Amino acid sequence: MDFAAFGLATLTAHVGFAVFVTAHAFLTDRAAGNWPYITLGLGIAGVAGYFFYDRSPAAGSS
Repeated sequence: MDFAAFGLATLTAHVGFAVFVTAHAFLTDRAAGNWPYITLGLGIAGVAGYFFYDRSPAAGSS
C-alpha cells in the first residue's frame, strides 16, 4: 500500500470514528465534550477514551 492510500484510509477511519462518537453522544443524550476532536487526532484511542474515561467525582476515589 502506498503512502497516499494509507493516509486516505487513516483519514477516512478517523473521520468515521469522530462521526460515530458525535452520533452516539447525540442519540444517548451524553455530553460529547472534546472527544470528537480527540478522536479525529487519535482514532480508535479517542473512541476508547470516550467510552471508558469517567470524569465523575467518585471516579478514582477510594
